[in-house]
Amino acid sequence: MPQVVVPVRYPLTKDSRRTLAEAIKIAEEEDADLTVLHVNLYQNSTRVSRAALKRAVEEQFGHVPRSRYIVRSGMLVEETILDEVAANEADVVVIGTKQASRWRKMIRRLVDDPDIERFLREELDCDIVTVSPNGAPRHSPSASED
Repeated sequence: MPQVVVPVRYPLTKDSRRTLAEAIKIAEEEDADLTVLHVNLYQNSTRVSRAALKRAVEEQFGHVPRSRYIVRSGMLVEETILDEVAANEADVVVIGTKQASRWRKMIRRLVDDPDIERFLREELDCDIVTVSPNGAPRHSPSASED
């Protein structure tokens, strides 16, 4: 069964809602399961529950079939997301451009070329969809499709 993973902020921001809308659309088109992921940072005192995340998504989009809601805790949002994407063996990851730029900074510390889409494709072998602030998606195919 294809898997789509979409990391979001809570409460849902305008960017998160746009990214989530694209992820829901892709999951429907691909007949895929959807994982909505939020990361609680250890260093922040607020903790989001899975039920609160689900409620927030359903208030915006209604019931989303074949979806699951995951809340993880971590020190680095990007690393926690990568771990979850790998654990879910995601076929598609949908991220906003702001998330992509944060990952780019993290990856820049590891490698010289901060091409986040290529790094994720090579490391995770999944499609990356980056959603811009105007809502336009940009698809980057997996390494196996190159």
